[in-house]
Amino acid sequence: MTAAPRDEERAVADVRDYLTEHRDRMIEELIGWVRLRSVAGLPEHDPDLIRSANWLAGVLRETGFPTVEVWETEGGPAVYAEWCAAPDAPTVLVYSHHDVRAAKDQQWEETPPFEPALRDGRLYGRGTSDAKGQVLAHVWGVRAHLAATGRDAPAVNLKFLVEGEEEIGSLHLAGLVDDNRDRLGADLVVFSDTLLWRADHPAICTSVRGLVLAHLEVLGPLRDVHSGAVSGPAPNPVEELSRLLARLHDDKGRVTLPGFYDDVAEAPERLRAELAALPFTEDDWLTRSDTRTVGGEAGYTVLERLWTRPALEVLTVVAGDPVGASRAAVPAVASADLSIRTVPDQKVAVVAEQVRRWVADNISDRVDYELTVSEDSGQEPYRTPEDLPAVDALAAAMAEGFGAPPGRMGNAGGGPAELLARTLDAPVVFFGTGLPEDRWHDSDERVSVDVLLAGAATLARFWSRLA
Repeated sequence: MTAAPRDEERAVADVRDYLTEHRDRMIEELIGWVRLRSVAGLPEHDPDLIRSANWLAGVLRETGFPTVEVWETEGGPAVYAEWCAAPDAPTVLVYSHHDVRAAKDQQWEETPPFEPALRDGRLYGRGTSDAKGQVLAHVWGVRAHLAATGRDAPAVNLKFLVEGEEEIGSLHLAGLVDDNRDRLGADLVVFSDTLLWRADHPAICTSVRGLVLAHLEVLGPLRDVHSGAVSGPAPNPVEELSRLLARLHDDKGRVTLPGFYDDVAEAPERLRAELAALPFTEDDWLTRSDTRTVGGEAGYTVLERLWTRPALEVLTVVAGDPVGASRAAVPAVASADLSIRTVPDQKVAVVAEQVRRWVADNISDRVDYELTVSEDSGQEPYRTPEDLPAVDALAAAMAEGFGAPPGRMGNAGGGPAELLARTLDAPVVFFGTGLPEDRWHDSDERVSVDVLLAGAATLARFWSRLA
């Protein structure tokens, strides 16, 4: 039987009251977790990753999860928890991660990255938004759900998988999921490593782009050679690398890899209309994203370029003497890292081959090169199936949690959503508590405490609605 409107209003108020009452405790927990330097991919931080996993395991046990385990992998440890006490209700797997990006302390102005500070309603620190804050929103969502409903177990069957190496490509996640497929089985996956649109205008993410990474080294002289001795006839790898990078896009902002757009599916008109309905101004976007100007593929709006079109970015370029005094030498090597964001129906293997062919066809025969395309850590794009009932339930819960009806958006980044959907044969819905201005991967990463609370309220109501 559907609850009466007044009962629903009371339930929403009870959730909000509980979270408001426990606001300080939620902040204290997040501060304690962020202090653990759980940086993925650096051996010196392996103990911190273990501490981070054990910290979360303890919090989940305290919340009431009867089964909580730390699963070791060759990378960072993952935390698994389950609370399945509703035999007639759906089973939901919540996915996120507890590892964080490395941080350069000297570039942080508000606070050192692992010494969290609360200022003007925002908590600063590495991982506050990406993604420890998102995980804690789930924890407090469960607590608020139980407190507001008076239940001794969630209204749905809940499973958590919080991995420890997402920031370095989830290298061992496929094996972990495959080995534990029976335990991870679910009717629905809730993927929490994404953004909202605005604090005052939430939006449901319905897609993530895929990812292909490549590392190119252009080889010139056999060693760094004094430019006064060889300048002119010597092959210069910096010049050749620069020439190549400049040719990656044409004058309309399109990627020039052969066949790159052959498999790109145009976004459905319904989706384009939903994106167009989001409140957007170029000035607001430039301010919140800390970008200087708008560019990209001609013929598409900024939001379509972000969420429905593929992109290629040069992330790093290294050559010569980037630090310290110059030796005035023609360098032997110049290198660049490329990030390629893909959309349906592009495939990692196909794009990887397009990169290899493009470099081979375009590089000068005066230099040699080494190209590495990371197919093993590549991620396929994913889009939530249209008309999935869980999306309607999430939209209703977000309207209650945020006090505003949500729009629809995508996520410019990626993640292992397609892997989870394919391996577990379950659809994925996305819910995150990050904002574009949260400065993920950058200095002074931060999260809005009010958004975390609204996110927890959303999740508390989502479990009731989904049941």
